[in-house]
Amino acid sequence: MTPGRAAVVTFALLVGGVALAPAVAPHDPGRQFTDYPFAPPMGVHVRDASGRWHAPFAYALQMADPLERRYAEDRGTRLPAWSRAAPVFILGTDGLGRDVLSRVLGGARLSLGVAVGSTLLALLIGALVGGAAGYLGGAADEILMRLTDLVLVLPAIYVVLTLRGALPLVLSTPEIFLALVIVMGLVGWPAAARGVRAIVRVERTQEYAEAARALGATRARVLVRHLLPAARGFLIVQGTLLVPAFVMAEATLSFVGLGFAPPAPSWGAMLQDAASPQATADAPWLLAPAAAIVATVFVIQVVTGVPGSRTRRKNDVTDLLSET
Repeated sequence: MTPGRAAVVTFALLVGGVALAPAVAPHDPGRQFTDYPFAPPMGVHVRDASGRWHAPFAYALQMADPLERRYAEDRGTRLPAWSRAAPVFILGTDGLGRDVLSRVLGGARLSLGVAVGSTLLALLIGALVGGAAGYLGGAADEILMRLTDLVLVLPAIYVVLTLRGALPLVLSTPEIFLALVIVMGLVGWPAAARGVRAIVRVERTQEYAEAARALGATRARVLVRHLLPAARGFLIVQGTLLVPAFVMAEATLSFVGLGFAPPAPSWGAMLQDAASPQATADAPWLLAPAAAIVATVFVIQVVTGVPGSRTRRKNDVTDLLSET
């Protein structure tokens, strides 16, 4: 399997894991196993101490020292490796005894959901603004592009923090989800608008656009039906750049207390448990959300680099920008 195909398969598995998180997670993300605070990750085995083969299993944990929160394996008790009933924690537990793996999977739905929703909103606004500017030209183009430049030069993370800080701090999880999507979508559209404008300015002079106008098509129909599809490749590339940025933005907001609040299992909110050096030293598995963020960003970047299409499309857009 080529590296590119492996990346695509990995990305497909990532998307599938997010979609099936409730069914795949071994436990409810909010369930507390009060007898297992800060339990370490449990190894998965297929052979017991005597060398006999079994279905994947883990040895039960016993609290060896409550003061030091030290656990020991009970080699006489085997538990199914993936069971909703058995206290098996492949990535350990947090201070409240909640399964870290289940919370990472549940958090993927929130963190990636916000990132994808924000990306779609940003691309929609960018396509409409850039398309209108490129097609109408003149004063409309000048006004829309100056607005785009104004938003583009603002420091994005500070704008997001300010907009989120202006909203009520106490919101329900669905309200926070919607608020983050809107706030980040309103910040992320200018780059898409500039690229779409450049493409539309070139495409509007092509024969098919002239033919559509000659047949009586309205400006809106020509723009939406004929010109914007020409920017599809650029928008896809732009989307693959925005999703990782919005994943990091959501994690940052939740980490500082302006995003999802506990007990919602977003990746940023989960990292609050690992904020102190002592917690990280005693329970390094609490950094699992950080590993999930890094893996997600890496996989998306690798996938979008296969097999050179991203570079080709970006060069095409650069040529169009230079022409306009």
